[in-house]
Amino acid sequence: MLKNRAMFSVGIITVSDQGFRGKRQDESGQVIRNTLSSQDSQVVRYHIVPDELDAISGKLAEWADGGSIDVILTTGGTGLAQRDVTPEATLSIVDRVVPGLTEAMRVETAKVTQTAILSRAVAGVRGQCLIVNLPGSPRAVRECLKVILPVIPHAVEIIKGEVTEHKALHSEAALDAD
Repeated sequence: MLKNRAMFSVGIITVSDQGFRGKRQDESGQVIRNTLSSQDSQVVRYHIVPDELDAISGKLAEWADGGSIDVILTTGGTGLAQRDVTPEATLSIVDRVVPGLTEAMRVETAKVTQTAILSRAVAGVRGQCLIVNLPGSPRAVRECLKVILPVIPHAVEIIKGEVTEHKALHSEAALDAD
């Protein structure tokens, strides 16, 4: 775990046809907000979009290019259903992919829920903004955030050019084992 966490700003985009139409409450977006309340972060934007490629990619690009958001977390649209297009929307606007984040999420959460390996979530950087797709289920969001939140502050520092070397994120026990 990082000991000196940097403050980072967050935008939350929930991808849901039902949520967009007001027919379903956004529980996953609230889980993100609640989880981040214990972090040194501030949620500065929140929006629900339908499961449509242009709506998702447009909002991602707008927020990433705005310069006031360090991290955009999406929730929903990462599965195998035909309308699940969040990964494609994300890939269409990022400059570089960050596969390690979503690989780690899939590996760790599959230990709890085997179907986690079906997630098509992606992560990437656009300009100076990190974008990470999370699943749509509140439980899966909690599990995935547990995996990636320890490294997010450092990722933001690197993206912003505030650090050029990776901080050691090893625990003392792991270091003693080497």
